[in-house]
Amino acid sequence: MSRTAQKTIPFVSGLIFGLGLILSGMTDPQRILAFLDVFGAWNPSMALVMGGAIAVTLPAFTWVRLRGHRVAGIDITLPDRKTITPRLLVGSALFGVGWGLSGVCPGPGILIAANGLLAGVWAPVLFLLSVIAGMLLYAAWSRRGSRVSVAGSAQASGL
Repeated sequence: MSRTAQKTIPFVSGLIFGLGLILSGMTDPQRILAFLDVFGAWNPSMALVMGGAIAVTLPAFTWVRLRGHRVAGIDITLPDRKTITPRLLVGSALFGVGWGLSGVCPGPGILIAANGLLAGVWAPVLFLLSVIAGMLLYAAWSRRGSRVSVAGSAQASGL
């Protein structure tokens, strides 16, 4: 596949994803919080959005898993679905708590921050900067952890 196609396919996919977030209401924190409020004024409409996302994603991931590479021909490594690690549990819990408290997850957060920046509202921009800071801290922590585990395994093996 050509270099142009390798760059165009992800770009168009991102545009479709962003448009889907806007049309589905995923960029409205109040709508998300209403969906998560199952014992109050529950709004079940986001369940339909999630169901639609699963209906599109499940066949696509199955196709990619069977082929072993993306549409653009680039190899892909999918995670092992059977391994549940403490890192996965902690990350999932942090994501869920953040989503539940703010009503915003990182994907729609980018759109909300861009809109907030244009409107002069800084809270969404601060949210996005916090997400970026968290990613950078995690990357630094992961690099430090991999060096320690590699050094520890070298010592354990007598090297």
